[in-house]
Amino acid sequence: MLFSSFIFIFAFLPLTVGAYWFLRPRFGQEPAIAFLVTASLVFYGWWNPLYVPLLMASLGVNYFLGRQLARRPNKALLALGLAGNLALLAWFKYADFLIGNLNLLGAELPLLHLVLPLGISFFTFQKLAYLVDSYRRQVHDHGFNHYALFVTFFPQLIAGPIVHHGEVLPQFTLSGEKPKWELMARGLFLFLIGLSKKLIIADEFAALANQGWASPERLSLLEAWATTGAYSLQLYFDFSAYSDMAMGAALMFNIHLPANFLAPYRALDIADFWRRWHITLGRFLRDYLYIPLGGSRHGRARTSLNLFITFFLSGLWHGAGWTFVLWGAAHGLAVAAHGLWRGAGFRLPKALAWFCTLLFVHLAWVLFRAPDLAAARAMYGALLGAQGLELPGRLARLGDGPVLSSFHAMPNLGQSEAIWLLAALGLATLGKNSIDLHTAERLGRRQALAAIALGVWAVMLLNRVGDFLYFNF
Repeated sequence: MLFSSFIFIFAFLPLTVGAYWFLRPRFGQEPAIAFLVTASLVFYGWWNPLYVPLLMASLGVNYFLGRQLARRPNKALLALGLAGNLALLAWFKYADFLIGNLNLLGAELPLLHLVLPLGISFFTFQKLAYLVDSYRRQVHDHGFNHYALFVTFFPQLIAGPIVHHGEVLPQFTLSGEKPKWELMARGLFLFLIGLSKKLIIADEFAALANQGWASPERLSLLEAWATTGAYSLQLYFDFSAYSDMAMGAALMFNIHLPANFLAPYRALDIADFWRRWHITLGRFLRDYLYIPLGGSRHGRARTSLNLFITFFLSGLWHGAGWTFVLWGAAHGLAVAAHGLWRGAGFRLPKALAWFCTLLFVHLAWVLFRAPDLAAARAMYGALLGAQGLELPGRLARLGDGPVLSSFHAMPNLGQSEAIWLLAALGLATLGKNSIDLHTAERLGRRQALAAIALGVWAVMLLNRVGDFLYFNF
């Protein structure tokens, strides 16, 4: 059930919000929370109800382990809990990847063709952090329904943010018995802004990116840069949209989710980029992987290695494929190199630092998007001009020269698309972001009217809605 679908916008969300605020003041906290858990499971099961029992069993086991660890910390029990969660994730996400690579070495094993349960990469991390913090006795006592809602709360269940139990568990008790209308208004504002980002901008660039990626080996230099630029902007606005809509939906229940996206294309270095992109993933990796590895406590060489390992595993978390492994390794090397660069006292002018950062991120997204290494190689070749510098048909007609007759993989690329790419890049790097607007002391009338107008425009595009990209991870 996509956030940007008719069923969610006009049925599930308003009915769930209305029923929750009907139950809470009349019947108390526990029935309202039990209802919200049930609604979240319906939301999850809308895709495939067969995975709901798996999620419920995992919730029961992890809650039991967490309570045992909180009462009597035990390393063996903690290791068992962590291994069990990681094994479940590995089975669904990496089994076919491992089998495929073994077959390349001569094995003849049949692929399992397992369907990845939605959101398993996200809620697995939440459960891992919960177990570790229970072992450290940092988890306060609470009931099963509260724990179940912490994991399954539908605004963040499928694609984050990866919330920490200390952020949301207390809110289930302290959120109040009545809706806070200011939060309701801010939530609706964020939701409409996110909806417009998804349908008006991200899905528009998706069509352009998919057209070019269908045959990267045929793209001219300009077509390749347009294709990769379209994907970079599609991913930016798609993930930004989901983050806004998740925060907005949660605010309708008086629940504050952490910010997960803060204008990352404005970053002046690669470390700054990762402080802005998928903020909660970076926080989890820092607290539960990088720091336990030793962090920056053992000299520059060890720090660089710890950074590389962290980002290498981040790449593998994003997807079971060598393209994701290389993407994570590239970012690991870049962040480690940046640390050494800064440690040596070097600095770049801000404009140059921004350009270099954005260029690296843009080129790395090729690995993130490519279906395989062959497609990535073809796209990198096209970016370097391996197929020549032919202008797309409509652009070629703008000049006085003859219209080029060679094949173009992107016949719809023209002047308006180029302007749209530049405008979206300007919006991503210069425009005021939705978090700034949402956290302003007061929402202005113009901002509210603009959000409503954009929301109406977006609703008229609901017939062409596509999946959010981070649903794939």
